[in-house]
Amino acid sequence: MATKFYYKDVKFRLRRTREIKKWIEEVIRAEGKMPGDLSFIILGNEDMLEINREFLAHDYYTDVIAFDYGNGNEVTGEIYLGIETIRKNAKQYNKALIGELMRVIIHGVLHITGYDDREEKDKRVMREKEDYYLERFRGG
Repeated sequence: MATKFYYKDVKFRLRRTREIKKWIEEVIRAEGKMPGDLSFIILGNEDMLEINREFLAHDYYTDVIAFDYGNGNEVTGEIYLGIETIRKNAKQYNKALIGELMRVIIHGVLHITGYDDREEKDKRVMREKEDYYLERFRGG
């Protein structure tokens, strides 16, 4: 497994990446999957908007877009993280930036392990999983 973090035209840099990578792998294994190659790309609003328009036909800023390239039980993909939207959401919900970023990271991981959040009941399941895994990260 290779989990990597990339940055495109942003000043933000994630700390504790070794610990975060280990946590991501633990989440994937807890979901009964095998970790594959994962790329997390942290970028700004305009780049996120471009990806959202091109690949999802959505015309708005977003905090996370996940592309699943996995085969069978292996979790492989790209997860794009819109740091400006994440920062805005953290302020709006009175959360620390790193906490909101960890939630968005795990949200993307859950998407590529097979979870969906289009329906309200699915959103609840994802939120419960996010809370569970975030608690494990903080407690670990």
